[in-house]
Amino acid sequence: MTEIARKRPVFRNINALKDLPTYRLPAAGWVSILHRVSGVLMFLLMPFIIWMFDTSVSSEISFASFSAAFNVGLGFVPGVLVKLVTLALIWAYLHHFIAGVRHLYMDVFHAVSKEFGKSSAVVTLALSLGLTAVLGAKLFGLY
Repeated sequence: MTEIARKRPVFRNINALKDLPTYRLPAAGWVSILHRVSGVLMFLLMPFIIWMFDTSVSSEISFASFSAAFNVGLGFVPGVLVKLVTLALIWAYLHHFIAGVRHLYMDVFHAVSKEFGKSSAVVTLALSLGLTAVLGAKLFGLY
């Protein structure tokens, strides 16, 4: 065997408990995983979304109960938890939308490069978290 053939690196399977906590995923990888997570979160919380829409537009009385759910709560569920679930939905929608626009842009303009992937992933994360913080501040009554 030649000298080059002997020095080839050995690739092994990733041990989930030992290797994954130390593995550094690039920003585009995080955006990809969070895009899937946000889609699943919106799908699983669809009954809550439908309930919120139904109670907010049915009548004035149901809108009052809808507003009270955010202040007082729903039965044994405190109002803060309702706000946190709503905040999770806000993040899921914003992140899924922004990451979807990013993917559409890359598909339409063939903007597939390592540099653009990294910069657009950072912009996606910053926009989704920044807009979520602004809308979360509004939701929790900070302004």
